[in-house]
Amino acid sequence: MKKILLSVITLSILLTGCTGPFVLTKKVHTWQTSFEDKWVDEVAFLGCIILPVYSLSTLADGLIFNSVEFWTGENPMDSVEAPSGNEMCLRSVAAQM
Repeated sequence: MKKILLSVITLSILLTGCTGPFVLTKKVHTWQTSFEDKWVDEVAFLGCIILPVYSLSTLADGLIFNSVEFWTGENPMDSVEAPSGNEMCLRSVAAQM
């Protein structure tokens, strides 16, 4: 039992900070809280909980997008919206050289 506990503690210390920014989950949360009316926000929140939107977005972030970011150095969900309404993904010029 002590060996397992020591292994868990060691792994938790070594793996701290190895998770990504969870961009998809943050985008879902931003959408869910973007409504003008607090009651619509609440209905959207309940909908996201009843339909497992947060669970699936967190799972996708944890297993897919954060893994891609770890191995490639770029998060596929990072993007910004231009004034024209187009969404663009920004990449570092130094990373491409």
